[in-house]
Amino acid sequence: MTKGWLDNDVALVTGANSGIGLAVLRRFLDEGATGVGALVRSGDSADALRLAFGDRVAVTVGDVRSPVANEEAVAATLKAFGKLDTLVGNAGVWDHFASLRKFESGQQLADTFREVFDVNVMAYLLAAYAAEPALRETRGSMIFTLSNAAFYAGGGGPTYVASKHACVGVIRQLAYELAPDIRVNGVAPGGTVTPLKGPESLGKQGAKLSEIPGFSGAVADAVPLGFIALPEDHTGHYVLLASRTNSPATTAAVLQSDGGWEVRGRPRRKT
Repeated sequence: MTKGWLDNDVALVTGANSGIGLAVLRRFLDEGATGVGALVRSGDSADALRLAFGDRVAVTVGDVRSPVANEEAVAATLKAFGKLDTLVGNAGVWDHFASLRKFESGQQLADTFREVFDVNVMAYLLAAYAAEPALRETRGSMIFTLSNAAFYAGGGGPTYVASKHACVGVIRQLAYELAPDIRVNGVAPGGTVTPLKGPESLGKQGAKLSEIPGFSGAVADAVPLGFIALPEDHTGHYVLLASRTNSPATTAAVLQSDGGWEVRGRPRRKT
């Protein structure tokens, strides 16, 4: 049997029911992980994961904004698999390019800010807080999903872009605080075919990023590599950062997986 990069490791992934979270969960198992804990929002999502992966997953149903849900997810993972090596904070919400003057009122802006920051920033801190004791025991790692919007404008509106910039600070500060026992890193995907949903405060809770008309083509045209990524295209970065063998000296790093967003625009083809 081929040895995987994560043989005998145990991970916990938030937002593991779809998109990048589900792809990471599947890839970790393929790389030899003993099991993966999953924190998901709905019972239907939990049932689907159990049906697909059986006792290789330990599923907790709860809101990532809840301290109790995060604690329960860590406890369920430890009960099922006996340890925790990697936390993947992944659940997120996108603001559908809501620019400053698109908000109907200052109150709607305030509500959207709180919702986006609670899901994209506070939930990562809650997951880190819940997982830290177990990760310290294994000298494990934390990996957080960011975005090209963590470094550049244009990946969303001000609430989303600000939240992802804030997550860079979360990674750096936690890497500083938790060293040398726990490594803390991130992966910053660009535009991806994923069912990332919008905020309830904007009435976008049912709107999926991948279903926006023209979105895939616009992303492909905007980046030098010329294609929109699938969730699976990013998973190797998570495996690398989780691997003690392959990244033992890496912390406070963010691996960009965005098709070359920093050098947007493709050169004209020579005729």
